[in-house]
Amino acid sequence: MKTMPLNPDLHCHSTVSDGWLAPAEVVARAAANGVDLLALTDHDETGGLAAAAAAARTQGLAFVPGVEVSVSWAEETVHIVGLGIDAANPVLDAGLRQVRSGRDERARRMSDALAERGIHGVLEGALKYARNPALVSRAHFARYLVEIGCAPSAGEVFRHYLVRGKPGFVETQWARLDEAVGWIRAAGGVPVVAHPGRYRLSDAQMETLLAAFVDAGGQGVEVVSGSHSATKVGKFARYARRYGLLASRASDFHGVEESAVDLGRCDPLPAGLTPVWERLTDYMI
Repeated sequence: MKTMPLNPDLHCHSTVSDGWLAPAEVVARAAANGVDLLALTDHDETGGLAAAAAAARTQGLAFVPGVEVSVSWAEETVHIVGLGIDAANPVLDAGLRQVRSGRDERARRMSDALAERGIHGVLEGALKYARNPALVSRAHFARYLVEIGCAPSAGEVFRHYLVRGKPGFVETQWARLDEAVGWIRAAGGVPVVAHPGRYRLSDAQMETLLAAFVDAGGQGVEVVSGSHSATKVGKFARYARRYGLLASRASDFHGVEESAVDLGRCDPLPAGLTPVWERLTDYMI
């Protein structure tokens, strides 16, 4: 067993949520890129874990079962990754079902809001991109809006249509922070704040979030993320030290079409941090 993987990637997505590749294809790409320890963390869904784990065994790749839970906090959607979860745990399963139940209604409301601005049939178009019709996300909406020429890229769609204050944004109540952390802990997992640099929070709000996360039983933070600049890596390394949080490294890979960083191609963690994978040794080969 390796004492520490050289190239861990602990946050990525498949077609079970809003990724472009099937679970086995995600694993194959990770292995080809030299990933040593991979976590598949689909949004509010664990349906791809069995296929990914089987593919990882074939590839000789250490695999961590994971999930990314949607949380409402301070009028912001925050994501909490759970690493090393038991996907069959009834507490986690019930919680994820509860969160997913809000996605259908959000998709209908988003489509209706865009129709009011003259963009019709968006839900039907988004469903073409959602291989799991039970989990239609903003990414699927963005892909269809790019297809019909509303914007040149998914990122531009988000900026002009799908974020707060734009025509396709609708308010949605996800899990509470303490609920998400509790579900992950009940399933034996390690809760990690995903890509904190993406949230529209002031420094004071971020400190409040991290303090509440720790109080709820949270254990880690993504210091290195595919969406973090070098400045943000340094910032969240300091937060990790201040709050005693384990540090994670993750691409948040969705597909080559949309992701800034490919699987396994993130920068290394800064020195002086405790890597989250030190708590995941049971999964290492």
